[in-house]
Amino acid sequence: MPEQHLPTAPEEDRTLSPYTGYARAHWEATADRLLASALRYATPGQALIDLPGPPSKSGVRSDGLEGFARTFLLAAFRTAGASGKDPYGFLERYTTGLARGTRTPGRDDAESWPEIGHHGIQGQPMVESASVALALRLTAPWTWNTLPAADQDRVERWLRGALRHTPAPNNWYLFPLTVAGFLESAGRGDAETRGAIERGLALLEGWYQGQGWYSDGDGRSFDHYNGWALHFYPLLHAHLAGDQELLDRLGPRLREFLDGFALLFDANGAPVHHGRSLTYRFAAVTAVALGALTSRTPLAPGTTRRVLSGALRHFLDRGALTSDGILGLGWYGPHEATLQRYSGPGSPYWASKGFLALLIPPEDPVWTATEEKAPAEGPDRALALPAPGLLIQTTGSDGLARLHNHGSYKLASWEPERAPGNPLYARLAYSTRTGPTSAANAPDNHVALQARGVRSARIRIHPLAAGPDWLASWHRPVFPEGGPVLPSARIESLTLARGRVELRVHRAVGVPTGTPVHQSGWAVALAPGDAAETEQAAEAGAEVRIDGPEVTSQLLGLYGWETQATVRAPQGTAYGPWALVPELTGTVGAVPARTVFAALASLTGEPGAASLAGQATAEVNGLAVVVRWADGGRTVVDFGTGVPSVTEESA
Repeated sequence: MPEQHLPTAPEEDRTLSPYTGYARAHWEATADRLLASALRYATPGQALIDLPGPPSKSGVRSDGLEGFARTFLLAAFRTAGASGKDPYGFLERYTTGLARGTRTPGRDDAESWPEIGHHGIQGQPMVESASVALALRLTAPWTWNTLPAADQDRVERWLRGALRHTPAPNNWYLFPLTVAGFLESAGRGDAETRGAIERGLALLEGWYQGQGWYSDGDGRSFDHYNGWALHFYPLLHAHLAGDQELLDRLGPRLREFLDGFALLFDANGAPVHHGRSLTYRFAAVTAVALGALTSRTPLAPGTTRRVLSGALRHFLDRGALTSDGILGLGWYGPHEATLQRYSGPGSPYWASKGFLALLIPPEDPVWTATEEKAPAEGPDRALALPAPGLLIQTTGSDGLARLHNHGSYKLASWEPERAPGNPLYARLAYSTRTGPTSAANAPDNHVALQARGVRSARIRIHPLAAGPDWLASWHRPVFPEGGPVLPSARIESLTLARGRVELRVHRAVGVPTGTPVHQSGWAVALAPGDAAETEQAAEAGAEVRIDGPEVTSQLLGLYGWETQATVRAPQGTAYGPWALVPELTGTVGAVPARTVFAALASLTGEPGAASLAGQATAEVNGLAVVVRWADGGRTVVDFGTGVPSVTEESA
């Protein structure tokens, strides 16, 4: 339906929703507008939606299926949440396209869907099969049940391709599970569907690491896929199937996950910018909605809606939609470094998963209770999660959330470490108001050795130790091809959170004397015209300080660092076209005390943030770093016991 026939956007409701102004009606209106805009790009037979933008590596036909499947899921949440009411006829168009696309799969014509193949160049349709199957499961009375038997048979035949081909060795195994769950709900289950469900659930058990976190496949890949895939597909399947045993097994994990994950949404609504597929944007709230839908959440109803609506509005207010109402590739506007090679024009519509919230009934307190503050707006928090190796740090004064990474990386056990690594995983820290610099620019939040004129990368991260407010890890410094190999060398790193301040301590092990070491802080995105003045101001101060429009980044050397600078990142970040990064440089010495380096870092949204200078001093005794805080407290970080330990004494 043309967008001009849609109702106007609802007025803000600041009584019910004092923080965001959004109520359920805003979610429904947003879904309607997203669907109307996307359906303008449907092929005549409605089977493919060819959205504008550069094609993915899978090709335009697969991209057209992706546009269909992911927006079909949005239409399913919208109509199922309204008990089948569909005033704009969205489902009729998708039902027509479903029958047309599966009539002759694989044919090179204007409407046919690609067949589902093994993971690789022909594997992307397996991803989309899960959205198609889940959408059919949610809307069966108005879609599946209206299809003639012959069309149902053809749709089933196409979907079963997901059960008969090999997924990628990660969350992809949940796509056949989802397909099988629909087929069983439609009375078409058999040994093949049961096998797909049992296989997916068995793998999920092996990937569970504790504290509510799954690894995305073998290894230690922890990111947003934990919420929008690894919790989402199996727990929603259990909910729709009424499988109480599975709900009781998986539900407590979701509850525990949300205890920490809910802190990773800014007071401004932004989710933490960490990991791949960030172009899915407000899909980040999927697990929050799932917790409320299944009654497996620690969050109050008003807090749940605050997080949900905060994230949706955050992106709508910041240019996530193009001028014709399409979710474009990027974060706010276009941003190439945010994307992966598998991203195509339809990819951003995995954001549809966030509209799972519409399955929560209108009369539920999630929609009727008054909005409450977001968790990040409460008292300052430092929450260590040793299972995934992540340290969450929030500050209530500015509502900013930070994620310190001492355990997540995107590398399978059989893959070699190659520089420069993945900026979306390799950094020491991520936040809700900054993004990593590109792999082609100076890295933010990084520690590196320098040899033969090149710097090392941090790729595979090994957790070492943890405390209530700190985490430690080690990594092998890996140089680009042609660079040196330092046998047995490693860098041990520890982060301790204290209010808005981070104590960062590193130890160089097995590193040749005289090797330069670099430590960088938070990257701040700026307008190009602001860069030169900011850089001069930073060079002149006692600390490296970069004042941006929304945040201030500070970095202060406490021990071992000799020089300071600001470094340009001309490719910017997802938050702006130009960025500056604070940096410290030191040199590895011959005695143990000269292999240890300590610094303070800070990222804050508080205007006129106080200098880090004077907040702490440090001295080193052997391999023990003694930090004395200005408030009289004392922290000892000891690397001399084999495993880093921390002793803290209050004033």
